[in-house]
Amino acid sequence: MSKKRILFIATEMSPYLELTEFAEIVNKLAIKSNDSGLEVRCIMPRFGVINERRHRLHEVVRLSGINVSVDNDDYPLQIKVASLPNARLQVYFLENEDFFKRKHIFHDESENWFDDNGLRTIFFCKGALETVKKFGWPPDIIHCSGWMTGLIPAYIKTAYKREAVFSNSKVIFTIGQNTFKEKLGADFVKKAIINANIKDKDLEVFKDHNNTALFKGGAAYADAISFGAEKVEKKLSDEFAKIKGKKVVPFKGWESDLTEYIDLYNELSK
Repeated sequence: MSKKRILFIATEMSPYLELTEFAEIVNKLAIKSNDSGLEVRCIMPRFGVINERRHRLHEVVRLSGINVSVDNDDYPLQIKVASLPNARLQVYFLENEDFFKRKHIFHDESENWFDDNGLRTIFFCKGALETVKKFGWPPDIIHCSGWMTGLIPAYIKTAYKREAVFSNSKVIFTIGQNTFKEKLGADFVKKAIINANIKDKDLEVFKDHNNTALFKGGAAYADAISFGAEKVEKKLSDEFAKIKGKKVVPFKGWESDLTEYIDLYNELSK
């Protein structure tokens, strides 16, 4: 019997980038999933602050050469890979010189919000799914974490619903703590309509184009939800904690052995 496949798509992951405490949880979940007999791969952005030499990133030539089309422009996508320390796991980094090769992540040196963070988010979400298509590796479970992955559950259920590689994929979305107060731009939803399979009404949930909207949209389209922090936006916890017909995993503390996630992966991939 072939191993079940789980793909982690994350904004952050220890030891490469640690913006919140959940970065360490993603690391532990990937290793625990692998140790539990699941076949694991991970995808995250290759922000400029991630040290290529220290973490031994190298380009995957066979996967590079993808152009990702967003808002009528094509952007080249370069894919690099590293082995997760102390684990036989591959972490794939999506790189683009315009979007990610900066000395800062979401704000500049003066703490000003980057005007193109909305476009960067759309590029990453579409780029991650195009990378999976290039893999030819159909995941049974896709676990998204970090606000920057918020569009992925919606894309899988709309824009990519006809793609065979995702036909049996179940999506889990982790709601974390809000980390920014700015907006992603009034035209965020318009730019996020990446092909004819997705309509304005499909992205209505993202209309506020802020941190909460990204979490709300990701959770709305996911097959299951988890809470990845002790304190999350109250209206989100109230709305999703008791939702019917959707599996919800509560936050069980930073010292949890994460068995609740492994149980969820196995339940969804039956």
